[in-house]
Amino acid sequence: MGAGGPDEEDNRWPPWLKPLLRESFFVQCKLHADSHKSECNMYCLDCMNGALCSLCLGYHKDHRAIQIRRSSYHDVIRVSEIQKVLDITGVQTYIINSARVVFLNERPQPRPGKGVTNTCEVCERSLLDSFRFCSLGCKIVGTSQNFHKKNRQSPATASSDSEESYSNSNSSSHGGRKKNNDQSFSPSTPPPTAVNYRSAKRRKGIPHRAPMGGLIIEYY
Repeated sequence: MGAGGPDEEDNRWPPWLKPLLRESFFVQCKLHADSHKSECNMYCLDCMNGALCSLCLGYHKDHRAIQIRRSSYHDVIRVSEIQKVLDITGVQTYIINSARVVFLNERPQPRPGKGVTNTCEVCERSLLDSFRFCSLGCKIVGTSQNFHKKNRQSPATASSDSEESYSNSNSSSHGGRKKNNDQSFSPSTPPPTAVNYRSAKRRKGIPHRAPMGGLIIEYY
């Protein structure tokens, strides 16, 4: 293949990385289903034969195995383990249970929070300013030669554009309805008639007393 082809893209990463990111962890091991240690949270970088439970590791002695952990239903791996075998530069790290970890795959947000100045170049999750990606998967996608970074507007620009659009819409709407509006004004309130005047005056008079025989009780 020529320069920049699929082979070159694949060679940029260890052969185990993409299979690792596609794997489903924390499922029950089919070989050791009867054991209470049958949860698959291990992965062998040399064999690349799927998620493994702790009992399966007996068949992978002297192999490079890493442990996958979970945070808020997302798979993570400790930085102390993954940085020995992979360059994680540009990927934001997090401290969970006193250990620094990185997420395996993207975790998109509906919209960045207010005041956010930096987001993941792939899924737009909020990041600290010194990072480019929120996960290992996003780094693979974001550093690919075929990846085109999205053009994002700042909140202030988006708000300005929205206000301008609203203003233009109102102007054209009002211009189109001006003639109709001039002809559809409600009739002015008629001047009060003698009956209305007397009614209004009566309402301002002495209020009716409660039916207590005209007795007024004063307290001293």
